[in-house]
Amino acid sequence: MSLNSTPNANRIHIGIFGKRNAGKSSLINALTNQPIAIVSDVAGTTTDPVSKAMELLPLGPVVITDTAGIDDIGELGKMRVERSLSQLAKTDIAVYAVSCENDIDSSDMQVIERIRKMNIPLIVVRTKSDKAEGFKAGNGEIVLSSATGEGIEELKKALVLALPDKEKSCLISDIVGEGDAVVLVIPIDESAPKGRLILPQQQVLREALDSKAIAIATQPDTLIKTIETLNAPPKLVITDSQVFGKVSKMLPDSIPLTSFSILMARYKGILTTASKAAMSIESLEDGDKVLISEGCTHHRQCGDIGTVKLPAWIKKHTGKELKFEFTSGTDFPDNLSDYKLIVHCGGCMLTEREVTYRYKSAKAQNVPITNYGILIAYMNGILERTLKPFEK
Repeated sequence: MSLNSTPNANRIHIGIFGKRNAGKSSLINALTNQPIAIVSDVAGTTTDPVSKAMELLPLGPVVITDTAGIDDIGELGKMRVERSLSQLAKTDIAVYAVSCENDIDSSDMQVIERIRKMNIPLIVVRTKSDKAEGFKAGNGEIVLSSATGEGIEELKKALVLALPDKEKSCLISDIVGEGDAVVLVIPIDESAPKGRLILPQQQVLREALDSKAIAIATQPDTLIKTIETLNAPPKLVITDSQVFGKVSKMLPDSIPLTSFSILMARYKGILTTASKAAMSIESLEDGDKVLISEGCTHHRQCGDIGTVKLPAWIKKHTGKELKFEFTSGTDFPDNLSDYKLIVHCGGCMLTEREVTYRYKSAKAQNVPITNYGILIAYMNGILERTLKPFEK
């Protein structure tokens, strides 16, 4: 991935929902002026969510997702509906489509109310206006035709207005400034992707450069030599969480230290919740279930942090015989009540809304949820130190 490209997790996610043959796929094609979705008069042409990352003016970088109809039938259809509705967890703006040829019925309202209860900005559009002469829209509805282009510009304006006002999050730009030295400790081992940096490392590096800080990348074994070459101590050292223990012993307490994973927790808005949950590890008992969840999918390496290192460290710290379960990508259980602790990755591949949804789901079911870096810092007895850089 280019350092200049916008990660999908940082784009505005627009989900298009509605029944089969409501004109969802045609709407996406008209909205983007591209043949993104397959269009057919056959009901149920879209069987799985189809996402496209693109620039959509005047919004900017977006991900638009076409979903299967919420009225799909049969056992397979039920699975498609569930998959469509699961997209709501990552949706920043929901567009619900109903053909002008049909009334909004109870099944439409059921999904509309679900969207509203999740506090997702909602735009209801009445499609196929070219086939329903004289149609009168309800309050707040947008009438459009994908065939003629009527209402498309109005929809674009509505999408802009639907965006919630939000203070821009940052990783380190409020901590470091022009001329500050920032040392990034990046281990290159068997679990590191070949020939590239992972997304949080890229994002932190770019933000350091944007802040006109002096960014220096090194590996754990060369960290001391790197520090010695500097005329003054670095303003901040950021390390991969899996070498927290090693790095913290190398640095004096006077040098601020944190990790990429902790920066992501702050960036996604769950730092306080995750920090409080870390101490829940002390109450684990033999036989308890621990869920370790990653937001991305990748080929597991022999030294994988999620499935190998973390379980070993947790078992060593607690001295208990625990049961570990693992999820990755969009797979996250609805029922979390069987777990005594959830340890989530930094969530760099997930939108802030999806990360927040997962944390809220855990809270609603009284299950503590923390993240990789925070828990590793806690187990190494340095959590307080790693949170100090963010104190005002």
